[in-house]
Amino acid sequence: MDKREREKLEDVLNKIQNTQSGMLGGLYGDFFGSGSNTGSKSSFDSRLDSSPVKTQGGMNISSGTEDPLADAKNALNEFNTKVNEASANGVAPATKTDNASSEDSSVPKEPEEDPMETLDKLIGLDTIKADVKELTNFVKIQKTRKDAGLKSVPVSLHLVFTGNPGTGKTTVARIISKLYKNIGVLSKGQLVETDRSGLVAGYVGQTAIKTQELIKKAMGGVLFIDEAYALSQKDDAFGQEAIDTILKAMEDHRDDLVVIVAGYTEPMEKFINSNPGLKSRFNKYIEFPDYTIDELMDIFDMNCKKYDYVIEDDTKQHVKELITQRKLASNGNFANAREIRNLFEEIITNQASRIAGIEDLKPEDMMKITNDDLFDKTVDADKKDEPAPSKSDDVDDDIDEKNGNNENSSK
Repeated sequence: MDKREREKLEDVLNKIQNTQSGMLGGLYGDFFGSGSNTGSKSSFDSRLDSSPVKTQGGMNISSGTEDPLADAKNALNEFNTKVNEASANGVAPATKTDNASSEDSSVPKEPEEDPMETLDKLIGLDTIKADVKELTNFVKIQKTRKDAGLKSVPVSLHLVFTGNPGTGKTTVARIISKLYKNIGVLSKGQLVETDRSGLVAGYVGQTAIKTQELIKKAMGGVLFIDEAYALSQKDDAFGQEAIDTILKAMEDHRDDLVVIVAGYTEPMEKFINSNPGLKSRFNKYIEFPDYTIDELMDIFDMNCKKYDYVIEDDTKQHVKELITQRKLASNGNFANAREIRNLFEEIITNQASRIAGIEDLKPEDMMKITNDDLFDKTVDADKKDEPAPSKSDDVDDDIDEKNGNNENSSK
């Protein structure tokens, strides 16, 4: 064996020895936990360390044989024997993943609130609550009858939600998905929310793929399509492709997929009636009415409590007046809870501007909402900074008008 071959073999042998040393050193740590690496060595490690070493041709070779490959093979065989012995004794590897999972399991998780309790806590929506409870009870009994071997009435789980924005349609859809899971109708109970943009692609053939991906995510839960009527437009091949894909999935996975379509009342009725497949599968409508002024005020108060704000009684009355003004000016397209959320954010932004200059800022200062916070002072300040028209300009206008030089007066 020449020098180059010996160096090459020595390099291979060193790599084998380093590998087997790492495996043998980590064997007991993996199977018996990190604690077994401390203290006295195992008989196996001791025997490995105490093995005499011969030097032959500039190479380190373990005792027992002068063939380095055979020596490495023997070490690996001994390693496998130890692993098999440990497994036979019922010892499982103490891996980092196991440790992490045991740590996670030791942390107590807060129990999820019962979805029916969540439904009852919603502000207003009395008719919606009654409809949902009635539907859930019917579905539950039909499933129980089927499980008992009795005939059950076929029931469509798919729903149509109609009403203006901000009336709680998405929230109720999420609650229904959990209710259906609790009674065993759905396997997972998640809500996947989308609209036309999430379903339709820019090229023919891609819409079906994009829609199928969302359906796959929604399997075992609810696919919630907001403003679904946007899928049914004149000469819209892409929207029709999405509808056809959804209808097929509703048929193929009717035991573990619920589709809820939502939008304004009249467009949704036209959308459902535009397609026989839609009309046959969506036969349960739930109408979401607009919130009353008092209910909207309750929603505003709920936001204040949620984010640690306190509103004065006098200011609360003015907020109620603002809500009334906005609703009257909406011409029937009031955004309900969404509008209240926007109003709340406007007010706390004004409050932040008001208190930003206070040096010794106290918690009560940061919590209190006053009348000064109901309007944007920066806008008023900008108006004050605008130059007022000079009296000389007014005089000149009067003179021009008297002399017939004013453009408007000559017409």
